[in-house]
Amino acid sequence: MLGRNAMSVDDPVLRGDDLGVLHGDGLFETMHLRDGMPWLRDEHLHRMFRAASAVELTLPPRAVLVGLLDAVRAGWPAGVEGALRLVCTRGPESGGPPTVYATLTEVPAAARRARVTGITVASLPLGVPAASRTALDWLPAGIKSTSFAASTAARRWARRAGVQDVLWISSDGYALEGPTANLVWLVGRTLRTVPAASTGILPGTTAGWLLAHAADLDLTADERLVTPAELHAADGVWFTSSVRGLVEVTALDGNPRPPSPNTRALQELLGFPVEQT
Repeated sequence: MLGRNAMSVDDPVLRGDDLGVLHGDGLFETMHLRDGMPWLRDEHLHRMFRAASAVELTLPPRAVLVGLLDAVRAGWPAGVEGALRLVCTRGPESGGPPTVYATLTEVPAAARRARVTGITVASLPLGVPAASRTALDWLPAGIKSTSFAASTAARRWARRAGVQDVLWISSDGYALEGPTANLVWLVGRTLRTVPAASTGILPGTTAGWLLAHAADLDLTADERLVTPAELHAADGVWFTSSVRGLVEVTALDGNPRPPSPNTRALQELLGFPVEQT
């Protein structure tokens, strides 16, 4: 919390009546710490402030949040990848200021390994049309909420189904996003992702940066809706996220995909370390 000294991640910091715990009423951002610095920090903070406005959550000034992140990452070994998470909840049920804290942990080995091995993915119906969420002016869309029930349920389903991740499919047949990742695919020399503005998915910081720099690899960038059938025919399919970076989808709905020769170049462009196995 703000104003507290650094403490072990095992120590409690939340009240039992915190609305982030009781109702999932809060926001978070997770940044990739590389060489001791949070990558795309400003983009993550911009997304958090935009989301806070949408849910009417008052955040501390940006300078205070930056100071908190700097304090938490101080002394972190430069050669160790970190996951720097900033959490802001609405605070106690009885009223009061928001609860704000940050944590820092090492990037899990499974996330680092996925950059090399790729992941198997199965599609999962979301149950609503692709444009339904943006059509509801009362429903904040494209925010990184601490209300993670649907995402964790999808991850549990993935384990039962024997795959490593899922891809949500709208009721009108379009691929949208993963529970914690954006979808990116390649058709010829065009790198594409799903438009967040028209679908209400989370606008990914990593995916956004990648498409903005696609020209560095002589690729064009585009946003459009895509069907699973089109993904099966794509020249490459990947999930992107802040901690895993870019991981290749090696199988979709039980259909193996050939390795894309573009995976390594895209990972190198993003600057995420890739450990050889």
